[in-house]
Amino acid sequence: MSAMFPEDIADYLKNNPSFFEQYADLMAQIFVPHPHGGRAVSLAERQMLTLRDKNRTTENKLAELIAFGEENDAISEKVHRLAVALIAAETFQAVIHLLNFHLRDDFSVPHVALRLWDKPEGIEDLPEFAAVSEELQVFAETLARPYCGSTAGFGTASWFGEHASHIRSQALIALRNGGGTIGMIALGSEDAQRFYADMGTLYLERLGEMVSAALARVTKSVL
Repeated sequence: MSAMFPEDIADYLKNNPSFFEQYADLMAQIFVPHPHGGRAVSLAERQMLTLRDKNRTTENKLAELIAFGEENDAISEKVHRLAVALIAAETFQAVIHLLNFHLRDDFSVPHVALRLWDKPEGIEDLPEFAAVSEELQVFAETLARPYCGSTAGFGTASWFGEHASHIRSQALIALRNGGGTIGMIALGSEDAQRFYADMGTLYLERLGEMVSAALARVTKSVL
């Protein structure tokens, strides 16, 4: 008689589902180790324990999905509030004030900086129009999506003024008008994991689009 392997037994039971109907009393005679250690349990009890573990895993995944959904709903509501505020803004200064207010108070982004390459006529000198290196302007032009990560090597840390030395992560969002890049928003945080390389950037992209549109409207010119 040839030797039988565990795989052979498993295949036989899979292919003969009526086996335990023919030998029903066998179910009560077979005991297997408890999945979490300790005493041995019957096959029926082991099956129940396995189902409970699967249900618990499913419940945890569902709770995680619900939490993500609620978080996205909250962010969407904040984006909506900012969009409404920007639509109502009538001046450049109002756009800047609302942007800073909503990002800091609503989105809990502690440090916000904006740089625009050119100053339209009729607008006073402001930090938003401070000189930006050509290298950084070229970098902004190449941004297909917002950059998230370290401040090292960008020269944007200085945009955060006295807080520059404490910034550990940043998001850089290009602002565009008519296809051309007109400036960039920098969001900074002391938390190195607040803005990280693999994070989703959909809402950051929406932010860039809304601010670009608002600036183009209030300046009434191509920056």
